[in-house]
Amino acid sequence: MAKQYDVIVIGAGPGGMTAALYASRANLKVLMLDRGIYGGQMNNTAEVENYPGFESIMGPDLAEKMYTSSTRFGAEYAYGSVESVTVDGPNKIVKTDSEEFSAPVVIIATGSEHRKLGVPGEEEYGGRGVSYCAVCDGAFFKNKQLVVIGGGDSAIEEGTYLTQHASNVNVIHRRDQLRAQKVIQDRAFANDKMSFTWDSVVTEILGDGQKVTGVKVKNVKTEEEREVATDGVFIYVGIIPMTAPFKDLGITDEQGWIETNDKMETKIPGVYALGDVRKKDLRQITTAVGDGGIAGQQAFNYIESLND
Repeated sequence: MAKQYDVIVIGAGPGGMTAALYASRANLKVLMLDRGIYGGQMNNTAEVENYPGFESIMGPDLAEKMYTSSTRFGAEYAYGSVESVTVDGPNKIVKTDSEEFSAPVVIIATGSEHRKLGVPGEEEYGGRGVSYCAVCDGAFFKNKQLVVIGGGDSAIEEGTYLTQHASNVNVIHRRDQLRAQKVIQDRAFANDKMSFTWDSVVTEILGDGQKVTGVKVKNVKTEEEREVATDGVFIYVGIIPMTAPFKDLGITDEQGWIETNDKMETKIPGVYALGDVRKKDLRQITTAVGDGGIAGQQAFNYIESLND
């Protein structure tokens, strides 16, 4: 027998926690489900400098504060890897790897994950020098040589963070200029521990069978290939939506992003989506929180309409 709730929030990142806060504050019975610890990508973020109210705060600390707020009106939190969501009349059935839940409202806040390079050595040396999280693994590379792959905000911010530990951070980027915001670029260019390899891609991650020892780099303009010695490789080459459990609902585009209107409504009544899983331009903690507030309020409005 499925456990019954008013609202099930799938994902406990900043957007999901905000939606749970708003819905539970409206006196709805709310369940937050997540396959990992609450906070989402905030747990993999070093310093957060663009969240109102804090000049600077560590990502995991902000996650903890949000969780305390999100559960203060009775929202429940549970571990669970969601396998599918199906529509059964007015209810939506959420199946995890171990349980089944039912609610008239489902809010999808599963976020996105780091895109893999897809080169030889990446899987083999995962956790042995290959990482996607500077705040998680940076401390293991005290006074070491590191490579960061990418040129966007995440790559440059996390690369700058790594200079607290590493002796040098070499940013390898396929273009001849960065895509990161100018203030982030300026900070990186002024850091004497950071160097840049332009117009280049990594074609293989090298190792000795135990750990990373280097990368093969190819210049996209000259086709020249060379090996670069490094103790660790941090990869930031984009994100992909975590929407596999929802593919049968028909609410995603060709790339897997969920399409919604400005009320966070999908084309299925009672199913909402928010944050990084949505098809939108800006994916930030602030935008996820804004989406969450809207979705939580819309959940209340939808349930009220069922009672009319």
